[in-house]
Amino acid sequence: MVDERGSSCVKAEKLAVVLAVLLIRSEKVVTAEHLMTEIWGEELPQRATAGIHVYISRLRKFLHRPGKSSPIVTRPGGYLLHTVSDEFDVELFQQLVTEGRKSARDGQHVEACVCFEQALGLWRGPVLGELRPGPIVEGFVKWISEMRIECTELLVDSQLELGRYEEPIGRLSPLIAEYPLREKFHWQLMLALHRCDRRDEALRTYESARSVLDRELGLEPGPKLRELHQAVLLSG
Repeated sequence: MVDERGSSCVKAEKLAVVLAVLLIRSEKVVTAEHLMTEIWGEELPQRATAGIHVYISRLRKFLHRPGKSSPIVTRPGGYLLHTVSDEFDVELFQQLVTEGRKSARDGQHVEACVCFEQALGLWRGPVLGELRPGPIVEGFVKWISEMRIECTELLVDSQLELGRYEEPIGRLSPLIAEYPLREKFHWQLMLALHRCDRRDEALRTYESARSVLDRELGLEPGPKLRELHQAVLLSG
């Protein structure tokens, strides 16, 4: 299907699942059995194998470009999708995070912030949208989502190192609401508020973190969060 911008997209759910799995495992053979499990789980229909053949055929037509061979090739035991690395945002995202992490390690926090901000700017809502997850899709979504969280933490760390304390406050508040058990976000928000002379808000952030950790996990905040709390208290 072609949208209003002239971009092609796959609307049929099962076809989208097959394409997603081939993309996630690009340049690697995906067995027909893995594709069946991803689409139907453990309860396979009688003609599951024939169904996979049909979906692969339809995807080959969808991905066909004049004068070029199909990127989907048949291999013993399954199928392989050839890709070009710069065609996919996920490849660029990983590259930017790696470059940003290296810059941060080298103390080049301005450059690191640029990389991390560009990486986060590639995101457009939930990973793979509303696609029903099987084992491969679910594993990929968890991995790339965790990488996004790490990228955000690294960006805020570099902003704090540069003394840009106001910038991360607006970003961190909704992240804490989404990931309330992530102590690093609470610590970063506390520090940013403290350095902006917003002491009372920093103390409330600590109390909120302590409350949610006790309620959900039966734990006290970790030593880093407690040390910052003590520093904020003494600053008064």
